[in-house]
Amino acid sequence: MTEPMKILIVEDERRIARFLQMELEHEGFETATEANGRRAYERILQGSFNLVLLDVMLPDMDGMEICRNVRKLSDVPIIMLTAKDDLNDKVCGLDLGANDYITKPFAIQELLARIRAVLRNYHPATDSPDGEILVAKDLVMYPSRYEVRVKEQPVDLTKKEYLLLEFLLRNKRTVLSRDQILQKVWGYDYVGDTNVVDVYIRYLRAKIDEKFGEKYIYTMRGVGYVIKD
Repeated sequence: MTEPMKILIVEDERRIARFLQMELEHEGFETATEANGRRAYERILQGSFNLVLLDVMLPDMDGMEICRNVRKLSDVPIIMLTAKDDLNDKVCGLDLGANDYITKPFAIQELLARIRAVLRNYHPATDSPDGEILVAKDLVMYPSRYEVRVKEQPVDLTKKEYLLLEFLLRNKRTVLSRDQILQKVWGYDYVGDTNVVDVYIRYLRAKIDEKFGEKYIYTMRGVGYVIKD
C-alpha cells in the first residue's frame, strides 16, 4: 500500500484552510496547515511535502517571497492561491517558479484537477545533494554537506562551532542551558571550563550575527541560549 501524498496548505484564513484540508483529505491526501509565512517557508524546506498550496497574502513573509526563496533550495511543486485576479501577479508567481496559479474563489473540482496535473508532471531531481535543511531566517544549514550559508553567502566554521550551531538550530525556539550544550557538543565526559560555551557563542555571533547584521542567537539570562526567528 502506497503512502498518501502530503500537501501543505499555507493559508491565513482559517475557514478556507479548514475547507481545503477537509476536501483534500476526502480525496485521500495527507495534509498540514500553516498560517504564518515565515514558519511556512521553514516547514516547506524541512518537511517532506509532495505539494504546497501557497496563498499570496500572508503575515511575516508573503507567498511571492516564499516561492522565490524556496526555489533557491527546493523544486517541490507549488500552486499559488490568491484573491488577486491580476495578470501581473500571475506572471510574477510563475516567473518565480510556481507550477500553477489559481484565483479565489475557485471550484474545488478545478483545484483538484490542477493538483493532479502538477503531481503528474512533476519529476523530482534524483541527484540533489542537499538532503536535510535547517533554517532560521536567512541562515541555512545543509548537514549532509557540512555547509552553512547566511544570505546566500558561505560561512566558515570550525567543527565545534558547526556542532554548536547545529544543536541550536535543531532545537530552534527552545532555550538550551549551558549544561545541555556542554553534554551534547563537548560530550558527557568533558572536564574543563564551563565558560567554553559562552566563548563559542561569541565566536558564532562574530561570524554570523555581527557579520551579517542580523540577530540569530539570543541570550536568556540565567538560563542559556536560543536561536529564534
